[in-house]
Amino acid sequence: MPVIPGSKLMFCAQNGLAVAMLLVLATAAGCVPRPAATRAPERASPEVVASMAASTEGQPADRQVTLPSGATLKVAADWTVTAVKDGLTLEDPERQLKVELVEVAASVGMNDAIAAAWLRRRPDFDRQELASSDSPGREGWDLFHWSRYKTSPAEARRVSAFAARKGALAVVVLIDGPLAAAQRRSSQIALVQDSLRPAGYVRETYIGRTPRPLNAARVASLKAFIDQMREAADVPGVSVVLFDKDAVLIEQGFGVRERGWPEPVTADSLYIIASNTKSLTTLLLARLVDEGRFAWDTPVTQIYPAFRIGDPDVTRRILLKHLVCACTGLPRQDFEWLFTFERSSPQGQLDVLATMKPTTEFGALYQYSNPLASAAGYIGARSLKPDGELGQAYDDIMRDKVFRPLGMDRTTFSFDEALRTDHASPHSWDMSLRNVPIDMGLNHSIIPVRPAGGAWSSVRDYARYVRLELARGRLPDGAPFVTEKNLLARRVPQVRVGEESWYGMGLSLEDVKGIRVVSHGGSMFGYKSNFFVVPDAGVGGVVLTNADSGWNVTRAVMRRTLELIYDGKAEAEEDLLSAVRESRAFLMGAQRDWKVPPEASEVKRLVGSFRNAALGEIVVRAGQDDLVFQFGGWKSRMATRLNPDGTTSFVSIDPGVRGFEFHAAAASGAYRRLTVRDPQHTYEYESSDR
Repeated sequence: MPVIPGSKLMFCAQNGLAVAMLLVLATAAGCVPRPAATRAPERASPEVVASMAASTEGQPADRQVTLPSGATLKVAADWTVTAVKDGLTLEDPERQLKVELVEVAASVGMNDAIAAAWLRRRPDFDRQELASSDSPGREGWDLFHWSRYKTSPAEARRVSAFAARKGALAVVVLIDGPLAAAQRRSSQIALVQDSLRPAGYVRETYIGRTPRPLNAARVASLKAFIDQMREAADVPGVSVVLFDKDAVLIEQGFGVRERGWPEPVTADSLYIIASNTKSLTTLLLARLVDEGRFAWDTPVTQIYPAFRIGDPDVTRRILLKHLVCACTGLPRQDFEWLFTFERSSPQGQLDVLATMKPTTEFGALYQYSNPLASAAGYIGARSLKPDGELGQAYDDIMRDKVFRPLGMDRTTFSFDEALRTDHASPHSWDMSLRNVPIDMGLNHSIIPVRPAGGAWSSVRDYARYVRLELARGRLPDGAPFVTEKNLLARRVPQVRVGEESWYGMGLSLEDVKGIRVVSHGGSMFGYKSNFFVVPDAGVGGVVLTNADSGWNVTRAVMRRTLELIYDGKAEAEEDLLSAVRESRAFLMGAQRDWKVPPEASEVKRLVGSFRNAALGEIVVRAGQDDLVFQFGGWKSRMATRLNPDGTTSFVSIDPGVRGFEFHAAAASGAYRRLTVRDPQHTYEYESSDR
């Protein structure tokens, strides 16, 4: 979740990535607060504990280091740490990225503290600020503050600052380095910030506290909280199920299916659950492992000989579990399916996967890959149905092996079927930062990679699966659906994400104040969702929302539930309100330099269409007062933006798809090349006109 602007999360966001990608495609996996590597899965069986030990074997332990004030933090073992009189300098093994920690006086204010830190480390630093915001202090700090700075696309650079204040002390964390390096090592950067604590601070812990039952009064307060947070985050509709081992506690909708219309969302309203589909895909794999069709440690090429990624050596090393572990070194590479879905297919996406190359060592770092997770579902289904179209085989096997046996009768991969019935419409920010209904078009992009995120479901339906997680693989009548061994194998940490989280197999693992939470989030355009299971408390929940600001709500519901169960500090509401402010600050900062309608002289320099071999064609249509880029299955109005280096970018501005940025390059006075980037890949479009 997945990267939402805001305190700890903003620090992890990738500078230069399109806002649409930051806010929409982080998909529960980007920078979310995260789990300690020293704690075994909740009361796991000996087989699973042994498996966990094997999965982390050979990974060096992080180091705890101390700043001059006595403040502490953790640093990845392979980073270089250099002490200076006012802080520390951290450097990655490739010597591409530095993280500077600088201790300064906080009495001058947080902006001035950050400016003083830059002056000490970069005396010539003169970048303009893109956006900044305060957020409530946590982990012993009085206040947090983050700042992001303007860069030009050609720099492909991340420049950011984060400050934590305690009394008269501020610890400032500075990053100014290549965007690709920052993205590859985002989990290690997150570790630094997540673990930063003032001297002598003793953390709040839920360990040792007896979980309190969610009685009628606490449930009523939680319902009121959900609706208040929905309104605070400007989310039209939220559906929630919350249950314990004995009863359903909440099963209802809050708000409406579409803004401007009275129809309410309910517990049966369908939403795109996005990457929550991954957990269902790995559940299917667990059942197939039970059947002996393969093992988690079977090489994928033994199951599906045609499987390839763009590195033959890594291809040979990938076992079944690695398709869904975010640990192979294959980076996020989503533009291929976002821009080509109208002419693509499941087989086409497997073919594209064969061109994708790792950018980090196998097993070393967290990197999230939707195409790889998609391959897991298709390959698993192909082991049962070797003939016929790949996508249909997956749909049929999921229906027969997962949905029908669990009673998930409304869950479907068919957009047509979902849109004919009670469903929540997607919403996202317009230029006034109000959530408005958006076109469904770009959500169809998930269809060719649907095992990674293409299911529609309701909270009532999806909760049938989540109860299975809580019951360790048993149905409500006690009958086994999947063995406990293979269900829990999915919860084995495969790769570290931050101080307090790992990624398993299609599942996120997080220790919240010492208590293990198993979850996953989902993010598509106008939809944000999450489910969670707290095994020690015997509680689970599902939260589905129909707005891009809904991620804040899903997180708040989970945290508030834990606060009520464990009598914890009431922080969830303040965190949500802060995240809403920070999102607005970031979005406003990003669009402040957009010129709408676009600069006429720049529009005149555009030729009619552009083509990229991997992403297809952009057709440019200029009207009297607007400019539209057509990308195959979707389109957007565009703004112009003058970059700090004097070049021009064209930026998509339609709600839901805002922030895709195309950097223009001129030849003979006309723009004959457009470049779009994600943090680790560059795609150049050439003019199609002769």
